[in-house]
Amino acid sequence: MFARITFDPRIMGGRACIRGMRITVSLVVNLVANGMPPDDIIQEYPDLEPEDVREALSYSSVSAQSS
Repeated sequence: MFARITFDPRIMGGRACIRGMRITVSLVVNLVANGMPPDDIIQEYPDLEPEDVREALSYSSVSAQSS
């Protein structure tokens, strides 16, 4: 369901990350929540793609619903 969200105990302690990078879902969601536009996030983190930001937000939404 979330092909871009990965979990690896060797990367960021197993937290939800974007495509195995050291960029966590929580970082991306936090940046959006604090008003940073997705284009600015991608400019700040050039390894990210627009779909990474969308999937991080979707993953966060689904995770919040299941809590």
